[in-house]
Amino acid sequence: MPDSFDLIVIGSGPGGYVCAIRAAQLGLKTACVEKRDTLGGTCLNIGCIPSKALLQSSESFEEAAHKLADHGVVIEGVKLDLAKMQARKAEVVSANVKGVEFLFRKNKVTWLKGAGKITAPGQVEVNGETYQAKAIVIATGSDSTPLPGVEVDEKRVVTSTGALELDKVPGHLVVIGGGVIGLELGSVWKRLGAQVTVIEYLDRLIPGMDAELARQAERFFGKQGMRFRLKSKVVAAEQDAEGVTLKVEPAAGGDAEEIRADVVLLAIGRRPYVEGLGLDEVGVKRDERGRIVTDAHFATNVPGIYAIGDCIAGAMLAHKAEEEGVAVAETLAGQAGHVNYSAIPSVVYTWPEIASVGATEDELKAGGVAYKAGKFPFTANGRARAMNDTDGFVKILADAKTDKVLGAHIIGPDAGTLIAEMAMAMEFGASAEDVARTCHAHPTLNEAVKEAALAADGRALHI
Repeated sequence: MPDSFDLIVIGSGPGGYVCAIRAAQLGLKTACVEKRDTLGGTCLNIGCIPSKALLQSSESFEEAAHKLADHGVVIEGVKLDLAKMQARKAEVVSANVKGVEFLFRKNKVTWLKGAGKITAPGQVEVNGETYQAKAIVIATGSDSTPLPGVEVDEKRVVTSTGALELDKVPGHLVVIGGGVIGLELGSVWKRLGAQVTVIEYLDRLIPGMDAELARQAERFFGKQGMRFRLKSKVVAAEQDAEGVTLKVEPAAGGDAEEIRADVVLLAIGRRPYVEGLGLDEVGVKRDERGRIVTDAHFATNVPGIYAIGDCIAGAMLAHKAEEEGVAVAETLAGQAGHVNYSAIPSVVYTWPEIASVGATEDELKAGGVAYKAGKFPFTANGRARAMNDTDGFVKILADAKTDKVLGAHIIGPDAGTLIAEMAMAMEFGASAEDVARTCHAHPTLNEAVKEAALAADGRALHI
């Protein structure tokens, strides 16, 4: 007779495995369903972790080949060993997924290996066995959004999955989509020697982030050699023995032109992955975009079934899914689980990095919110100068009357780390003055954050 559980989580990505671990810590008998041979979902296996490994390796290659000489470190004959770089990436992935497996054993979470299907409220079928559960959490994540006319084979026309596994540097990589995934993976292959062209339907990069960050990103990446075709759309892709021919039209309509590529990366976004879960059979509602509809406590319309992460509304971010996983586990254990969506940071791991938390200027203007902005450039930061990484700035947006921090936006060295301070400030309802009056060590990049907070009151010290 199969086991019964207090909670069964379907999907072992960041949201799912964190939910399972937290539930187990709180005393719930917990199982997690995963059909891959390894835990960790898209993020650890074919997403966040392997992409960051390649980003780090490609940054090291770029630094050795082009930047260290400025520091008096002269290296001659720098060569790329792509096979070794890919092998290192695989080692990083292996260590992370094995780490999740260890945590499952440590916390006594049962791994149900196979694809899960909800056959009725409180019932999950895995490999022909039906397991009972008082609660079910769906955490199945997302997959790449397809584009009509562009057929993916993960060799010449690839998604992020195939782009992480290329065994040689393409001569010309065309990226369809100027969002996070396209810019990150485009950066990897540009550093390693590819010519990179980014085609974006909108008139700007990284939609959803602050417009000033997007403009600066386009300028910085352009200086690095990336080419951009904004306000353009790909309507067809034809493969032959030599590569891929893309037919590209202006977004507003007009004559098409052809662009040749060795490899095409399709990165126009992601969509909820809910196939084979039996949602329609048990009556779980979804919205017009295929996302599972939940209430403020992550409950679906079917009692006992919950959902978190990429398969529900909101930003498709691993850390957002983790916070939701903890919140729903704590709610099921009788605690007050909660997620503050206004303080969830977003990071683009290019170089310079790009990071945001809270409202953008456009959002504040659209909402009629009176605000003040404080900005400080890294060119005026001593540590950034010492690092020879002075591109970018920190911008803090605060309420014009109360001075409460409403948003923060950074483009520059280690922006993804620096944004944590502002996420913390927003979580505790801090004002710009609170940040400004906090002593920051010298010389650090964080001083740029302090100075931006001072600038919000018109009293920056170093510009």
